[in-house]
Amino acid sequence: MRNSIEEYYDVVVVGAGHAGCEAALAAARLGLETIIFTVSMNSVALMPCNPNIGGSSKGHLVREVDALGGQMGKNIDKTYIQSKMLNKSKGPAVHSLRAQADKDAYSQTMRYTLQQEEHLTLRQAEVSQLIVEDGVIKGVRTYSGALYHAKAVVLATGTYLKARCLYGDVVAHSGPNGLQAANHLSQSLRDNGIELYRFKTGTPARIDKKSINFDLMEEQLGDEKIVPFSFENKEEDIRRDQVSCWLTYTNEETHKIIRQNLDRSPLYGGVIEGTGPRYCPSIEDKVVRFADKNRHQLFIEPEGEFTNEMYVGGMSSSMPEDVQYAMYRTVKGLENVKIIRNAYAIEYDCINPNQLKSSLEFKKIRGLFSGGQFNGSSGYEEAAGQGIIAGINAARYCQGKEPIILDRSQAYIGVLIDDLVTKQNFEPYRMMTSRSEYRLLLRQDNADMRLTEIGYQVGLIPEERYQRFLQKKSQIEKEIQRVKNVNLGGSKPVQEFLTAHGSTRLKSAATLAELIKRPELSYDILAELDPDRPDLPEEVRDQVNINIKYEGYINRQMRQVDQFKKLEQKIIPDDINYDDIHNLRLEAIQKLKAVGPRSIGQASRISGVSPSDISVLLVYMEQLRRSKKERS
Repeated sequence: MRNSIEEYYDVVVVGAGHAGCEAALAAARLGLETIIFTVSMNSVALMPCNPNIGGSSKGHLVREVDALGGQMGKNIDKTYIQSKMLNKSKGPAVHSLRAQADKDAYSQTMRYTLQQEEHLTLRQAEVSQLIVEDGVIKGVRTYSGALYHAKAVVLATGTYLKARCLYGDVVAHSGPNGLQAANHLSQSLRDNGIELYRFKTGTPARIDKKSINFDLMEEQLGDEKIVPFSFENKEEDIRRDQVSCWLTYTNEETHKIIRQNLDRSPLYGGVIEGTGPRYCPSIEDKVVRFADKNRHQLFIEPEGEFTNEMYVGGMSSSMPEDVQYAMYRTVKGLENVKIIRNAYAIEYDCINPNQLKSSLEFKKIRGLFSGGQFNGSSGYEEAAGQGIIAGINAARYCQGKEPIILDRSQAYIGVLIDDLVTKQNFEPYRMMTSRSEYRLLLRQDNADMRLTEIGYQVGLIPEERYQRFLQKKSQIEKEIQRVKNVNLGGSKPVQEFLTAHGSTRLKSAATLAELIKRPELSYDILAELDPDRPDLPEEVRDQVNINIKYEGYINRQMRQVDQFKKLEQKIIPDDINYDDIHNLRLEAIQKLKAVGPRSIGQASRISGVSPSDISVLLVYMEQLRRSKKERS
C-alpha cells in the first residue's frame, strides 16, 4: 500500500552535508518553510575525510560564507582544537586561515543549529524520486513513499549517490564512514534528463594515538594569535588551549612497498571507475606521478579532543589492508602503528555542472538547484560556498525575486561557481588561489567588505551586525584618508626612527601613507611618529595597512575588473540561436549551446571558444540589437 503521508514545504533540501546545511539554513532564515533530508542523523555536517576547515584558498571561502550570513565559520570557531594562519611569509592575497576541528563536536553543533532554527525541519529519510511536471520541480518522494510538495528543491547529496567504498579487493556498497548510501535517486535524475558523472575521492587510515612514537616526529603547534573565521567573533571570544599536530615523512621503503603492490590497488587494477581529484592524490598516485621524490610530507592530526583516532594527512589510499599496515609501518614514528579504520577510496554519482545556470539552478528544470560535491567539486568549504548560494537562490525563486550571482571579481565563491558551470570539469574541482585573476582584491581578510552588503540586502545579515560593519568600513575609509594627509618632515627624531628600523632616511617631506608603503614599515610600526592616531581595533588597522601598502597593485586590479565588468554586462539573449551565426566555428557553436552562457564574459571563458568567436558573436549581437530597434 502506497504511503499516504503528504506534506507541503517551500524548499526541500536533499542531503545534510556542508552544502545542504548552508542551503537549508539560508532558506529557513529567509522565512521559507524548509525541510532537509539526511540518510542518517550521524551524517549531518559529517567530516568524512580531513579533520580541518579552511586552508589555502579554502579559508577564503569560509570567511565569504560567513560574510554572507552563513554558519560554517561560526561552527568551526566553536569547535576548533588548533588554529593556524597559512602562508604568513607571503603576501596577504594568499594568507589562509585553517583550523583543526573536533569532528564529532562540529557535527553535533551543526545538527543542533539546524534543529533549533525556526522554519526548518531536519528529517532522516532517503529521497528516491524527483517530482517534475512540465519542466518545473514540484517536490520529492522518499523511498518509503512519502510525498513532499515543494516550490523549490536543492540537491546536495555529497558522496552518497550510488556510493561504494573500496580498498584492495574489498568493496562495500556504502557511503563514507560505513554510513548508508543513497541508492535510489540516481535513476530518477537520469529519467529527468540529468547527465551524471562518476567521480571518486579517498581518505587515509585512522590510527591509534597510543601506538604512535611522537618523539620521532616534528610537533606542529597552533598560532599564538587566534584569528576567528567569523567576523562576528573576537579573539578573546574563542581563545582556548590548543592541541598539537605532528609532521613526519614517507621514505624510499614506503615507496618500494607501494610500487611492489600497485597491481593490488583497485585504482590501478581497473576496479575503480570514477575519476579522482588531481590536486589531492592518493599516496599510490604520488609515488607513481612524482617518482623523483624520495619522501612526502605526512601530517598526523587528531580527529577530536576526546578520541585517540589520528588522521594521517597526505596518505590516502585504496591499497589492501595488509599493504596499508606494511607501508604505514615504514614511516618514522609509526613503526608499531595500529590502524583503527582502514584507508579507502569512495566512488559516487555527481552531475556535469554545465547543466546549471550561474544561480545553481538547473537549466532544464525550473526550481531545481544543487550544490556541493554533487556539482563535481571537492572539499567541505567548496560545498558550503555553493550551498549558501543555492539556498539563497531557491528562496528567492520561491519569492519571485532575481537570483544572487557573485561574479569572479566579487568572491572566490564566484570563481568557484563560474568555473564549475562554464568550464569542462572531468575530475573533482578543488579551489586554489591561482584560479582567481583578482586574488589581491579577494583576500580572506576583506571578505566582509566585499560581501556583507550583499548578505544584508538578501536578508541574512541582521541589522545590528550590519551597523557594526558600516562603522568598521567608515573607520577604515577615514583613517586611510587621514594618513595620506599626515606629512612628516626630515626632523632628527624621524630620521633616527627610520634608521633604527632599517629604512632609508628622508631627503624631503613624506606622508605617513608613503612610509607605510615601504616593505620594512607598517601602519602599526609608524605609530610612534603619529601622535594624533586614533585608537582603532586591530581589524581596522590591518585593513588600513594592507590597502595603503598595496594601493598600486589594488588599483591596477580594479582597472582590470572594470574591463571584466564591461564584458559581463553584455548579456546574451536567452533566445539566441548559435546555428544562425555565420563565421562561428562548429566547435564554438557546440560549446556555446552546451553551456548557454549568460554574458559575453562567461562565453569568453568557455574552453574551445576563441577570441575570434567572441568577436563574431559581438557583431551578431549588435546586428540583433539594431534590427530590434528598427522594428520598434
